[in-house]
Amino acid sequence: MTKRLTEVAKKAGVSEATVSRVLNGRDGVSEATRTAVLTALDVLGYERPTKLRGERARLVGLVLPELQNPIFPALAEVVTGTLAQRGYTPALCARTIGGVSEMDYVEMLLDHQVSGVIFAGGSYALADARHDHYRRLTDRGLPVVLVNAGVDELGFPRVSTDDAVAVEQAYGHLRSLGHERIGMVLGPEGHVPSRRKLDAMVQAADWGVAEQECVERSSFSMEGARVAATKLVERGVTGIICASDVLALGTIRAARRLGRAVPTDISVVGFDDSAFMTCTDPPLTTVRQPIETMGQAAVDLLVTQIEGAGVLQDELLFEPELVVRGSTAPAPGR
Repeated sequence: MTKRLTEVAKKAGVSEATVSRVLNGRDGVSEATRTAVLTALDVLGYERPTKLRGERARLVGLVLPELQNPIFPALAEVVTGTLAQRGYTPALCARTIGGVSEMDYVEMLLDHQVSGVIFAGGSYALADARHDHYRRLTDRGLPVVLVNAGVDELGFPRVSTDDAVAVEQAYGHLRSLGHERIGMVLGPEGHVPSRRKLDAMVQAADWGVAEQECVERSSFSMEGARVAATKLVERGVTGIICASDVLALGTIRAARRLGRAVPTDISVVGFDDSAFMTCTDPPLTTVRQPIETMGQAAVDLLVTQIEGAGVLQDELLFEPELVVRGSTAPAPGR
């Protein structure tokens, strides 16, 4: 108990006596100090006293699928900083292979009486995944915001990049360079943002059934992209649009292993404009997601719910920006 008092006091910036008064429900403590102590208790992983468990902390969970893809640390930086400015303490939950699952993180966050949760790249984006843990949040009436497209039936507010505009920009760029045989490396079949990108490509390129051979699916890894892109290159594709920068880097690796030069033989367009894409060889042409604006909007939507001002059910779509660098060039023979 003494150790706990010391740690919580240090975290909250108050005396141990003040922590004791808060935990025992005594008077003489300001609301701001009381909130700081309870938040410190939650952040450090200690259980609240039974009589205080019904109150939510000013603690917000941010659940990410990974931290290896630079786009997710970039989003985390925006969201955590914006939450802190609004007076909330962020709790970062990043999944790892064979580690804590998204479902487990939800249970942990519920145990800590969080005020709300922001998800990015979760199983809500996979149509064939389990969604039971999201429904638990709905049953609890907990404010939730999803970053990027997900299955419709969950009913949570969403902040998304406009996938249709992203594909139109990428496709238009490759066509302007004279590419006629254009393919796509997308995420898994049930991945909703990838579905949207494919639908947009069908519209933009007027694809029929025959053109579907220009699409390959992959996990969001360079290894998976290399396998998928190899098939496209072998089918004569000269321009490839990828559903993420990681997939684009795997595509470049595939082209080189087949003895093709990027961009002389194969042009590649990524999606995200994550960190260090200016430092790749060649620098990657990609469609930039407005991460800072989206992260701030996600926090605004969540705080609006927490403060009881209602829930915006519509999906907010943000327009991406094509950033042309060195991985695209005129089609061979042009």
